[in-house]
Amino acid sequence: MARRRDLLSLALAALAAPALAQSPRPIRLIVPYPPGGPLDIVARALADKVKDSLGVVIVENKPGAGGNLGADFVAKAAPDGTTIVMGAVATHAINPWLYARIPYDPIRDFTPITGVAQVPNVLVMNPQAADRYGVKTVSDLVAFAKKNPGTLNYGSGGNGSAGHLAGEMFKAQAGVFMVHIPYAGGNPAQLALLSGQVDLNFDNLASASANVKAGKLRAIAVTTAKRAAAVPELPTIAESGGALASFDIHTWFGLFGPAKLPADVTQRLNKAFVDALGSPELKARLATLMAEPMPTTPEQFGAFVKAELAKYEGVVKRSGAKVD
Repeated sequence: MARRRDLLSLALAALAAPALAQSPRPIRLIVPYPPGGPLDIVARALADKVKDSLGVVIVENKPGAGGNLGADFVAKAAPDGTTIVMGAVATHAINPWLYARIPYDPIRDFTPITGVAQVPNVLVMNPQAADRYGVKTVSDLVAFAKKNPGTLNYGSGGNGSAGHLAGEMFKAQAGVFMVHIPYAGGNPAQLALLSGQVDLNFDNLASASANVKAGKLRAIAVTTAKRAAAVPELPTIAESGGALASFDIHTWFGLFGPAKLPADVTQRLNKAFVDALGSPELKARLATLMAEPMPTTPEQFGAFVKAELAKYEGVVKRSGAKVD
């Protein structure tokens, strides 16, 4: 009788073994920036939303080297779908031109999965400076800058930051000269604008919106090709026409796996995250950050990243910014 029970136990264990072997491993979603930022907040919301379709998704923060550390970690991971990264415009379009050495190739070493969100930047002015120079529109700003080269200055969170590069693109396309004043981060740059130390900034819409609403800053235009859903009354820089008609610069982030991720795994991840981005909960979460969902196919996202990488080559080189 005991032998029969032993045989039955062995048989049951043998049947259970394949099921255990096939149980999905947790997915590690690497955020290459510190906790608490927009990418981290959205990553955690996504991880919670896809647990029914993908199982457990663990968000891990691996900050360092402007996002390069976390991106490189995923570039060197096994292409089995268990390690992915929330990449961004910095890690995949700006840093490859900004850093003298970068440990990964932003195209060859990754498999695009889907875009996640984009956050508009906004051209904001100190109200007293705007009144002093008679600037209410982008056209006013360009006209004044052309007549008074070097009079205007703009602040940013540092050389090579999104605000710096937006300013350099604006100068190049509009054919104007403004003095760039870098600060040690976005908050000091905004404080400098509020106090009148600088005339204008190209700031993140989410961080600037409270001061715009309070009348402490004057929003002139958003930097995206289309008007932002959060502030539809605000024109785009491109609407001013002329040489600025194609102006389009914004912060974006999306999901990547390592290179050679199998097509079926890529599609499964794409479907789960795109479905999550379409949910009311995620849309509401993104709206609090003034971000807009950017779901794509893997192919669309790959083409988008290549175009962004090419665009920022010229912008970074013109800026003269470099990180050793």
